[in-house]
Amino acid sequence: MNRLTTSWGACDLARFPEDPRDRLRAWDASDEYLLNHLEQSPLPATGTVVVLGDRWGALVTSLARRHPGRVVQITDSYLAREATRANLARNGVDESAVRLLTTRDTPPERVDALLVRVPKSLALLEDQLHRLAPAVHPGTVVTGTGMVKEIHTSTLALFERILGPTRTSLAVKKARLIFCTPDPGLPRTGSPWPHRYALPADAPGPVAGRTVVNHAGIFCADRLDIGTRFFLRHLPRGLGDSRVVDLGCGNGVVGLAVALADPDARLLFADESYQAVASAEETFRAGAGPGAEAEFLVGDGLDGVPAGSVDLVLNNPPFHSHHATTDLTARRMFSGARRALRAGGELWVVGNRHLGYHVTLRRVFGNSEVVASDPKFVVLRAVKK
Repeated sequence: MNRLTTSWGACDLARFPEDPRDRLRAWDASDEYLLNHLEQSPLPATGTVVVLGDRWGALVTSLARRHPGRVVQITDSYLAREATRANLARNGVDESAVRLLTTRDTPPERVDALLVRVPKSLALLEDQLHRLAPAVHPGTVVTGTGMVKEIHTSTLALFERILGPTRTSLAVKKARLIFCTPDPGLPRTGSPWPHRYALPADAPGPVAGRTVVNHAGIFCADRLDIGTRFFLRHLPRGLGDSRVVDLGCGNGVVGLAVALADPDARLLFADESYQAVASAEETFRAGAGPGAEAEFLVGDGLDGVPAGSVDLVLNNPPFHSHHATTDLTARRMFSGARRALRAGGELWVVGNRHLGYHVTLRRVFGNSEVVASDPKFVVLRAVKK
């Protein structure tokens, strides 16, 4: 836990789920910069305040204490949403003071202030600005924030093209603000997302030529990434009616490959991104054929999945939390997989060789073996004893 102190007061904040080994803060200088700016340039006295992309609830928690009932959070991250809930409670703010929405929900009909924590994905920013543009009016206060390394010319161009004239502030503590003036004369076009494409004919296994659906923000939106391609070459076969989880499913290509190769397998697609699970579901519906069934779960790994109920977990874990490199997410995924697996069940992991996942798997499972490797990637197998 750490304390964010601004001219709005102090908030005790933590990421979700709390982990004493996690030394990353639940806020950064861009959150601090925006809140201090809003003290000098107050928000409108009435109306809806939308906070887009608040990573761990630092902005929403601060705003909700002063503007209860007016604040709407929009996030693609289940973890960010749960962090917001926990941080509101931690600071004595009732959850009813905030309306919590996901990027898949219908946005408010009118937005009087739009505060944007610039996301890592430019595509997600584009999609969400398009979705919010109809609710923005000439009097809407639009302010973005991010670290200098996160705000590029292309970022500013999106605000300018979709909402109106845009400029930036001076940098403070390597953070910068974005100021956008809504232009009611701009055409309000729909979002270009999701993006659909056919997998190439040389894609491994049964997914060749199948349609992939990527909602904004999903990794490798227009092609099959090389790590997934390598994993597809080495997936287990002959699974029968096994219960199989595509954990951290992204657009769901790995799970679709299992469904096509083993039609009796019972598939669960799981991810903490609402955009990812929506992508996986549409990819599955488009590629698996009529009558095919699967489950889709947005959550923190396999929390909520009964212990000992899974036969096989397939996982390509992320090794970044926003811009920070960390193996904390992978460790949580591996531990969650072990809990969900039955005795004798298996976790198969693909990753860059240099990440050393075999060491973590041995700590969690007590074993790890190499299924396949090349100069860049390795597929590892761990068995629950």
